[in-house]
Amino acid sequence: MAGSPTARRRRLSIELKKLRETNAFTCAQVGQALDWSGSKVNRMETGSGRVQPSDIDALCRFYDTTDELREFLKSLAREAKTRGWWQVHGAGVPEWFNIYIGLEQDASTFRQYQCELIPGLMQTEAYVGELHRTGAHMPAEDIGRAVQVRMERQAMLTRADAPDAWFVVNEGSLRNVIGDRALMREQLERVVESAELPTVTLQILPFDSGTYPATGTFTMLGFPAPEDPDLVYRDGITDAVYLEGEHHVREYTKAFDGLRAAALSPQRSVQLIKSVLKEYAS
Repeated sequence: MAGSPTARRRRLSIELKKLRETNAFTCAQVGQALDWSGSKVNRMETGSGRVQPSDIDALCRFYDTTDELREFLKSLAREAKTRGWWQVHGAGVPEWFNIYIGLEQDASTFRQYQCELIPGLMQTEAYVGELHRTGAHMPAEDIGRAVQVRMERQAMLTRADAPDAWFVVNEGSLRNVIGDRALMREQLERVVESAELPTVTLQILPFDSGTYPATGTFTMLGFPAPEDPDLVYRDGITDAVYLEGEHHVREYTKAFDGLRAAALSPQRSVQLIKSVLKEYAS
């Protein structure tokens, strides 16, 4: 079973929807039978509403499930209420980003295309701080918290059960000077170090790569349990989009494969990064 509260909440939603569909009921029919609204049932199945263990008892009696399944679902409901480590930073983590971090912590595969910036899981503290200060999307007192969260997130690449992580990064991310040249030199050194991690694959998409899928930055997360479907994540300044349908995942997978094919090999990518590093040192 996935470990973070977010992943448990998502798994619970998936299981509740599967139960209803297996029994061929609509949300309205379930709600009417339990003296609830149909919208309450829908919120449970989309993860937008809190699910109490007593709700699980009522649903399992209605669906006539086994005791084992009822206890499993109740444990998911209880554990979904716990707080993730990142939530202690309060306003340093926007509410819409809380969901992503929880899912990221449980991913077994990680695929990301970055078209403007160095990937967040490879950024130095100075680079992150500069991005937040110039972006000015949060109060100054929350910037330190936001930087700390990003630094702590990077531990996922070095833990014992690190996900299989594959990054495709546009060459512009290497040449887009954030802060000053000294900061960028330190940052690219960190990128080279990250590329050497055993579970990390890094490819640079060079300026002369020709035509490639024009997608914008996106991340794809895969999970170890077959019951937890892959998803695509895209964020903006004030919100994020999560795409979970098979069609979305299939199309983004094709786009990522196209980006990988157009990019330099991992070895040549590191060579390019080192050549840009020399430019920043001159």
